Amino acid sequence: MNAELQKKALELVGNPHTLINIVSRRVRQLNAGSGGISRPFVDDAQNLGAGDIALREVLEEKVAWEMPEEQAPTATPRRRRKH
Repeated sequence: MNAELQKKALELVGNPHTLINIVSRRVRQLNAGSGGISRPFVDDAQNLGAGDIALREVLEEKVAWEMPEEQAPTATPRRRRKH
């Protein structure tokens, strides 16, 4: 994959783990075969690999994702077992 595309996409997404998940899911969709979701959402994708297509789709905001709100860990009370 193109390192410059990776860097720009990471700046947009903000979290490397999230970017990996977005790109890997989209690559699986692109490699799935014929169908509406498996076609690239960007122009001039003929000479690109699936990873670069997915990164360009992220950069051009052709794919959407949601970031969960950060939540502080909460302690859950433990129940005592009845014997």
